[in-house]
Amino acid sequence: MATTSAGDTAWVLASAALVMLMTPAVGFFYGGLVRRKNVLATLMHSFFILCLVSVQWALFGYSLAFGPDANFLGRFHGLVGGLQWLGLRGVGAAPASYAPTIPHLAFCVFQMMFAAITPALISGGFAERKHFKAFVLFSLAWATLVYDPVAHWVWGHGGWLNSLGTLDFAGGTVVHITSGVAALVAAAVLGRRLGIAPNRPAEPHDLTMVVLGAVLVWFGWFGFNAGSALAANGVAASAFVATNLGAAMAALTWVTLAWWHRGYPRVTGAAAGAVAGLVAITPACGYVTPAGAILIGFGAGIVCYAAIQWRERWHRVDDSLDVWAVHGVGGTWGALATGIFATLAVNAAGNNGLLSGNAHQLVVQAVAVLAVWIYSAGMTFVILKAIQRFVPLRVPVPDEEAGLDASQHAEIAYGSL
Repeated sequence: MATTSAGDTAWVLASAALVMLMTPAVGFFYGGLVRRKNVLATLMHSFFILCLVSVQWALFGYSLAFGPDANFLGRFHGLVGGLQWLGLRGVGAAPASYAPTIPHLAFCVFQMMFAAITPALISGGFAERKHFKAFVLFSLAWATLVYDPVAHWVWGHGGWLNSLGTLDFAGGTVVHITSGVAALVAAAVLGRRLGIAPNRPAEPHDLTMVVLGAVLVWFGWFGFNAGSALAANGVAASAFVATNLGAAMAALTWVTLAWWHRGYPRVTGAAAGAVAGLVAITPACGYVTPAGAILIGFGAGIVCYAAIQWRERWHRVDDSLDVWAVHGVGGTWGALATGIFATLAVNAAGNNGLLSGNAHQLVVQAVAVLAVWIYSAGMTFVILKAIQRFVPLRVPVPDEEAGLDASQHAEIAYGSL
């Protein structure tokens, strides 16, 4: 019979708290990047999602994501969990098969924080223009119809990508590709912001807030990645080191590229580069050596910076805070890089990648990336169009001109109404 470890339990609960901090930290990061008339609305997106998804997860989200595999008509397996754990029934102090040395409830709350931050990341794609009612409906529907099934595919017992052998240590496909692709689709459906033109981009209203958010995200990410070992062990230590190295190398690469390309080592570039590195190392952190982490961070700095340059030339889509370029592209690179740099020498529970003689792992990673891209894009579009039949997605022009702080929340961050 499995018994709990006090050390493992303490580490996972502390990691859950670190990941919880990341969601409001995303709010600060995004809030500093938007115009001052929209900062409270942007912070509210992250804060409200933390509350909304926490309750959704307890009621049915956890069961859909990690519950025993459901089947439809006796044929379709591996798509979503069943409803055995509705309301967290049966989820208690005893360990479960996902983490045999910690209480089942500790694993559940750790994964709850992953579920919360993912739709919060999407909010950067439609910042400064989405109606709050539509935002609430979208966040609930997206968490249920996109995040929960994909989490089951990749991490759930019986999930089809899990059975295929996909490696995703802490959420490159589940968290970052899903949110990055969804942000791109949402930005395309909602249209460009008023007053923002390709040749007249919006300047961040508070760079100190951006840096604060980035630092808190980086801090919380140690729980996100190292906590995914689900034990206080050598794999957790390896993931911790890889996380820091990936972020640091990506920031250095981004700043250097921007300095060469634009003429200045910009603060926003350092912050964005660090986040891009954190995104890219996430699926790989528990499977790669420190040298592999540095190479992944280097690649993230290049591909994510290039993606922003390309997106800026694609004038039809206004992904307000470049969620697709950082999370969608960064997550894609990280998932594929896992198939290149993974090694059993780091984690015996993983697999070897291309450089360790197993080219098949890279093929598996590519299949997972393609499947998650297609599903997240298609389902996000369907959800937005369905909501549009009942609630306007975008605020009226006068409300957008006044700012979402005043028009949606009757409050403003600086001064008085």
